[in-house]
Amino acid sequence: MTTVGFLYPGHFAEDDYPRMEILLDSTIRLVVHHTESPDAAYREDALSALGTPGRLAAGIEELQRSGVQSIVWACDGGSFLYGWQGAHDQVAALARGAGVPASSTSIGFVHAVRKLGAERVAVAATYPEAVAERFAGFLRETGLEVTGVHAAGVTDAAEAASWDADRLLELARAADRPDAEAVLIPDTALHTVAHLPELEEALGKPVLTANQVAAREALRLADRPAWAPRLGALFANREQPPAPVTWGSGRAYAHGEKS
Repeated sequence: MTTVGFLYPGHFAEDDYPRMEILLDSTIRLVVHHTESPDAAYREDALSALGTPGRLAAGIEELQRSGVQSIVWACDGGSFLYGWQGAHDQVAALARGAGVPASSTSIGFVHAVRKLGAERVAVAATYPEAVAERFAGFLRETGLEVTGVHAAGVTDAAEAASWDADRLLELARAADRPDAEAVLIPDTALHTVAHLPELEEALGKPVLTANQVAAREALRLADRPAWAPRLGALFANREQPPAPVTWGSGRAYAHGEKS
């Protein structure tokens, strides 16, 4: 049994995780622990506050009791707003506290794009424009080319959680560009897992969504290849195990980030 854990802020689209667990191998277990989310607004200060060390550390013990082999901070804004280095410092502290490899959804997006062999991406964000641009800037820090950014201007996580498949598809189409090799949809408050095949068929290219990416990132850190075509192109090909994980230098993620 491979057991991986997620620190998830609040209660919005966490039902994506048991849905993914069903679609994945029966020997994979996805364990979700809810972190404190006193303000679900999509303001930069509120989103950054979700990822403070104290809030993240509070969830470690419960995940440890579940025997997790890796941990992912399943939040976008509470990670990418810290910048590329700050996001790695954040998960390095998680790894030290938990004693297992750790990462975040934001970092996972970069690994997922590289796994697909893509370099040019479009961003379809629920967020206000300023927050969406911060995510695009985070991606650019890693060398990815962002061909376009569409911001829907959603004000909080509860609103995002209420979106249906039609609104999600509208968002993806508005962001897509002919030269984009993949469309990225951040925001773990969105219900996306049930709609991945429809999104990719409509756009004719890979679509990466936050909860899908979080699951793949956790399994990557646990050295557990996974194959589940109904979870989109990211899970459509059988993978080789990634390189060994180290955090001896303070970096709490696997070497070979292009995997």
